[in-house]
Amino acid sequence: MFFDVFVGFFGMDATSPNSERRPFSIKLWPPSQNTRQMLVERMRNNLTTKSIFTQRYGVLTQEEAEENAKKIEDVAFSSANEHYEKERDGDGSSAVQLYARECSKLLLEALKRGPRTKEYGEVPSFEKTEDVTEELTSEKVSTADVTLFDISKGQRAFIEAEEAEEILRPLKEPGNSYTKICFSNRSFGLEAARVAEPILVSINSQLKEVDLSDFVAGRPEAEALEVMAIFSAALEGSVLKSLNLSDNALGEKGVRAFGALLESQSSLEELYLMNDGISKEAARAVCELIPSTEKLRVLQFHNNMTGDEGAQAISDVVKHSPLLEDFRCSSTRIGSEGGTALSEALESCTRLKKLDLRDNMFGVEAGVALSKALSNYADLTEVYLSYLNLEDDGTVAITNALKGSAPLLEVLELAGNDITVEAAPVISACVAAKQHLTKLNLAENELKDDGAIQISKALEQGHDQLKVVDMSSNFIRRAGARQLAQVVIQKPGFKQLNIDANIISEEGIDEVKEIFKNSPDMLESLEENDPEGGDDDEESGEGEGNEDELESKMKNLEVKQDD
Repeated sequence: MFFDVFVGFFGMDATSPNSERRPFSIKLWPPSQNTRQMLVERMRNNLTTKSIFTQRYGVLTQEEAEENAKKIEDVAFSSANEHYEKERDGDGSSAVQLYARECSKLLLEALKRGPRTKEYGEVPSFEKTEDVTEELTSEKVSTADVTLFDISKGQRAFIEAEEAEEILRPLKEPGNSYTKICFSNRSFGLEAARVAEPILVSINSQLKEVDLSDFVAGRPEAEALEVMAIFSAALEGSVLKSLNLSDNALGEKGVRAFGALLESQSSLEELYLMNDGISKEAARAVCELIPSTEKLRVLQFHNNMTGDEGAQAISDVVKHSPLLEDFRCSSTRIGSEGGTALSEALESCTRLKKLDLRDNMFGVEAGVALSKALSNYADLTEVYLSYLNLEDDGTVAITNALKGSAPLLEVLELAGNDITVEAAPVISACVAAKQHLTKLNLAENELKDDGAIQISKALEQGHDQLKVVDMSSNFIRRAGARQLAQVVIQKPGFKQLNIDANIISEEGIDEVKEIFKNSPDMLESLEENDPEGGDDDEESGEGEGNEDELESKMKNLEVKQDD
């Protein structure tokens, strides 16, 4: 569900596979500007990524999602900050909890509102969320979602037999037209499951989409497994297009508890197994139990403990999914061996539109293997390859492949891959060729001024759809920052430049702010910039004294595209 937007923030990501390498745990208030921005980004992704909510209510455009996410974060931050000012102990822990809770609530409301329509042309204010939400959703749901039965609204809670009898009553009405059910956010005990069982059996043949994400939370393992088995048996034989079993801590036992249901599915188009504790054994069980994935278009395994051996099993599923368009296998502890196997399997998925492999440990070898698959993708529009340890060689292979494929690429993320200026010419050539780019994220690398200027030059011509550029934490100085600012400010729909956490001089900061003086909101905070950070870097040769010389050398740089 949408709550995974907060994984990795506020000390909640204890299970993150790379937590030692990239800690995000925040113990005190206030959060850094980088953390706030990353939260906005994740919320934006939730509003633009296909899920049970966006499938139901509609996917927002990048621009709408950006506006909503920023408003949500701003309102939540203000509320939490006000609360913090009143705290007696002053440690900020309760403010952090309030911040996360408010973001969750407002994000859910934004998801339920769906995209703008002619009737509701403005992004709504989040200061009166309850009234606005009720007004918009009551009209839209009644006309557009008559086939959906959803009990997920409201606070997360247990559901027992008496309440289940009452709340599931509409499913028992003769001639009902429900084809989609969402039981997420309500935790079923045994008695409630037994109430639901005959009801689900009675509508089994008409169901097309089933969301059982987060539906046994807080139950003892034995009870949870029995509940899963009851639901599995009741739904066995249904011909589903979409199945969501996310957020249930399945493990192998849970996957096998759903065996009857999984084994009866040969027409699945969407399968969600996110945050489910999918180990190597569980991954093998998924591969073993699902009889056919020939129609699968969406497959999402985010935030599991799959590892290299589990990746081998997932690779078998991917290899037999020729229609796959959206594949997410992020934060799954996959290393070089598993990454290579997965990359080789992806070569057969030539219809892929969105690929998200972030936060794994692929390394150079798997990156090179992935480049071979990327060269086959004519329809790819979004690629998320941050924090994969690609280094220069893996990055060069990947960007070289993308330069000759994916003509409609809109999002390119390669943050945190230990990329140096040596790879900048190839990255720049790729970027220059991608005229549909809306977002470029190269944060947390070591591209320095030289790389920043080359990337800037690549963006100069065209790129009229560009909205976001993130080159924070790249050891960029005054010349690189100024060049980036001068280029992106010219783009008609540009929204956000992030060059924080670099080593830009105070004079450079003033120059950048002057460039953005008529649109200061486009420039992210520079509070973590360290103008003294490069004083000891004698080998770099990029001190304040020779920045103008560097810029002069780069002025006539031409980014080469395909011959």
